[in-house]
Amino acid sequence: MAALVNYGGNDDICPGPFYLNLTDSSLLLSLGQRRKETARSIDTLPDECLFEILRRLPGDKDRSNSACVSKHWLMLVSSIRSLELAACNMVCDVSVKNPSPYLNNDVIVDEQESKNNGYLTRCLNSEEAMDIRLASISLGTCSRGGLGKLSIRGSNSTRVTDAGISAIAHGCPSLQVLSLWKVPLVTDVGLSEIADGCPLLEKLDLCQCPLISDKGLIAVAQKCPDLTSLSIKSCSRIGNEGLQAVGRCCPKLKSVTINDCLQVGDKGIASLVSSASSSLERIRLRTLNISDIALAVIGHYGKNVIDLSLTELQDVIEKGFWVMGNTLGLQKLKSISINCCSGLTDTALQAIAKAKALESLHLEDCNQITLMGILGALLKCSAELKSLGVTSGSIQVVGKICPQLQNIDLSGQVGVTDESLIPLIQSSEVGFVEINLTGCVNVTDDLVTRLVKVHGSSLRILNLHGCRKITDRSLLAIAESCSVLDDLDLSSCSVSDYGVALLASARQLNLHILSLATLIRAHGLRLLEEKLWWCDIIS
Repeated sequence: MAALVNYGGNDDICPGPFYLNLTDSSLLLSLGQRRKETARSIDTLPDECLFEILRRLPGDKDRSNSACVSKHWLMLVSSIRSLELAACNMVCDVSVKNPSPYLNNDVIVDEQESKNNGYLTRCLNSEEAMDIRLASISLGTCSRGGLGKLSIRGSNSTRVTDAGISAIAHGCPSLQVLSLWKVPLVTDVGLSEIADGCPLLEKLDLCQCPLISDKGLIAVAQKCPDLTSLSIKSCSRIGNEGLQAVGRCCPKLKSVTINDCLQVGDKGIASLVSSASSSLERIRLRTLNISDIALAVIGHYGKNVIDLSLTELQDVIEKGFWVMGNTLGLQKLKSISINCCSGLTDTALQAIAKAKALESLHLEDCNQITLMGILGALLKCSAELKSLGVTSGSIQVVGKICPQLQNIDLSGQVGVTDESLIPLIQSSEVGFVEINLTGCVNVTDDLVTRLVKVHGSSLRILNLHGCRKITDRSLLAIAESCSVLDDLDLSSCSVSDYGVALLASARQLNLHILSLATLIRAHGLRLLEEKLWWCDIIS
């Protein structure tokens, strides 16, 4: 040892190859390569084992916390079905008889945590819509009342797939309302998962979902018997079979909207309406390949229908509308709107007008309807008719035929004058509530003055957009006579700052929406904002 300690010489620290190697960066790299990184033991587990571990966690909060570890864990936890959790909990309850020591006494599972009543609402728009977000919502809402309503507006997003929809299905058994718009990668698989995991579903809205077909809709119909509202728009693969299943399996269905689904025909519509348990109250059909048969079935079996809208049904001719009206099955029909249907004629309109409970009739761009047809229909209408909307024809005698009329829509009728409207104003017995005179360029201050003097106590909405002959005189009459007016549109009218000042000085006005002309200067607008500070919208 002494020899070793007292050893000396010129080679104590010798600049040789070893010293050079120590300063060489390649040596450090080689040492780093020799040191193998050891993977975490939890990451070496296959997904099957990790799945079993995660589904045995005692509560929703624990599962939510574990999902924060990584995206992989998040998607894995969200793939656990609620039924699998329930089965696991039953096994855990049996094992309580011989419990093992529990070392973490700080963790207490709240009994309320398992309650999932569907109180929460989530709406994802455009960039927000993605599978990861849906998985997070599925886990995060469990312990806070449960997800009841989900709306996805994807804007043709490719980031929402069946994986995200399945996560919602697995974790949100209380889901009652689902809306899917423009999600091109969601298929029947995702919708079938919703059907399996969300049996309480009541409202389904599908728009521009090209990969969803009858198969997915049939799954929903068979497993969601509480469905009350169905809306299908521009879904090219949904046809008659899916609607037939809904008609058979969903006795509580109240509202159906079908737009631009070219595979939907007479069989699908007939099955929905003619089902023995059908309780449909609202039907809206647009741009479908249906014929007179579908309308005949609606007229015969639609005993509970309250609201009916038919738009752009080019294959329906006069016979279909006539039969629908003359079968007298629409006993509860209160509102009907027919738009862009070339098959509607005067004869067919008079047949439809026989509905005893009819209160609202709206016709638009039905080119075969004449003035005599409208008058004939009004003569057959119930005295309870309160709303009339037409796009052509004189209305001089409408007031005498319909004394209970409350709403009038004459937008775009350039031929309407003061003389044609004054008899209507004077004949109303209950008072007008809503009047739309958009584009009626021949209407003047005389008409508005008479209108507000007679109906100022009931008038709530007045639209004078584009009525160029309306001046400050009309605003003076409105300020003096209207006490409940809520919405006033004076766009493109000939009003000035003086008229605005008159409105601002009216103490009884309670406007919430006001649209003004471009002639108004900044000073007048500021005055209006100061005086009508409670007004929600001023444009």
